[in-house]
Amino acid sequence: EKGCEWNKPLLLLGVMVQSQAECDAVTLSATISAFEKNSQWLDASQLLGRMTKSKVESGTVPVSAAISACAKGSEWERALQLFSVLGQSKAKLDTISVNAAISACEMSGEWHKALQLLGVISERRLESNTTTFNAAISVCEKGNAWDWALHLLSIVARSEVEANTITHNAAISACEKSMQWREALWLLRGME
Repeated sequence: EKGCEWNKPLLLLGVMVQSQAECDAVTLSATISAFEKNSQWLDASQLLGRMTKSKVESGTVPVSAAISACAKGSEWERALQLFSVLGQSKAKLDTISVNAAISACEMSGEWHKALQLLGVISERRLESNTTTFNAAISVCEKGNAWDWALHLLSIVARSEVEANTITHNAAISACEKSMQWREALWLLRGME
């Protein structure tokens, strides 16, 4: 039953368009979020494009949802394009949109790009959080950048961001995949 829930906002949007009701940012954002939850990246990005063309103020929420939909659909390049457009728009970048863009880099192991996105957090004076570092360390794991994963873990240790099991497991896995057994064991002992 829940598998069919995602199409309800789309059906409602269709009814609104047919009845020539005005579609506002809230309606369109909810529809994009429904697409995101079901990895419908193409539909999410197309609807976002329609919002822009129709001059409906999109804001950060629907763009972040479209970025996440692209990430779930392994469309990291499209996700980063959307993020770039968001950065140039009137909408305000936030930690959620940066986290979504970093997560988009994960599937492809684009750790260089993820580190650049971490720089955006610093430049824009946004607050990083556990999700930010979990995503970035996971990207480093996928990209065989174990040394960067450890560096990011050390930043977390010195900051107010709280590391969790995911944070440590991603760093350990990065070491393991790069055959850095000594570092992996050191991290495991540190978790005890």
